[in-house]
Amino acid sequence: MMVAAAAALLAAAPVGHAQITLKSPGWAELSAQEKDVLAPLAPEWDKLDASRKTKWRGLAKRYPTMQPDEQARVREQMRSWSALTPEQRQVAREQYKTMKTLPPDKKAEVRQKWQEYQSLPPERKQELAAKPAPSGAKPAGGARQPAPTQPAMQPLPQPAPAPGPTPASVPPR
Repeated sequence: MMVAAAAALLAAAPVGHAQITLKSPGWAELSAQEKDVLAPLAPEWDKLDASRKTKWRGLAKRYPTMQPDEQARVREQMRSWSALTPEQRQVAREQYKTMKTLPPDKKAEVRQKWQEYQSLPPERKQELAAKPAPSGAKPAGGARQPAPTQPAMQPLPQPAPAPGPTPASVPPR
């Protein structure tokens, strides 16, 4: 009898998939400490997805334990990040993923080149930013991140035409 009752309940239950949603607090729900640390993100906080909010809140939680120079670096990076367009952020995420997969010697090479670039005078940086990348050239690890005032993405090269006859190569009938 119990088996029949359980079967009846299962048959009557709506079929569907349960979806787990992460708690995604709005800006007003953050603590004063979180608001202070995450202030550069305030204008767009409520537009962020739950996983990104979780990551940023984790950073805010660790912030008090950081050294002052590290705190200053984090704040500056947040200001820079908040100034990027969504497209530029996507490029930065992809570059980060690429950098993460590089072998240690390549990472060191990319970091060295980045430090060299950082030490250039602003005029030289602008000159380099205005130049298109040589065709076929790919920065090691994708380490070059566009400045917020530059276009975020360069046009992709057009794919080669598919093999097969072209209208010009087909003889007339």
